Amino acid sequence: MKVKFELMKAGKRLHQATYDIDDTETFGAAWKDVWVKARERWMSNSTSIGALMDSMHEGVIEELNGAEIKLTKL
Repeated sequence: MKVKFELMKAGKRLHQATYDIDDTETFGAAWKDVWVKARERWMSNSTSIGALMDSMHEGVIEELNGAEIKLTKL
């Protein structure tokens, strides 16, 4: 089934996309896409390569911390 996936934080849209989700594998793939997009966004805002490598995953967790998830069946 087609599902619209929205991720919001403090009124700002962090991610919006439509995915075909039929099972745990496709649901996991959708979440992986959200993680990759959040990491890319966080990396583009980082200024130091050393700091980037030391705290990459922690920065992504901080970006997603407190976010709201909305799934809409299309």
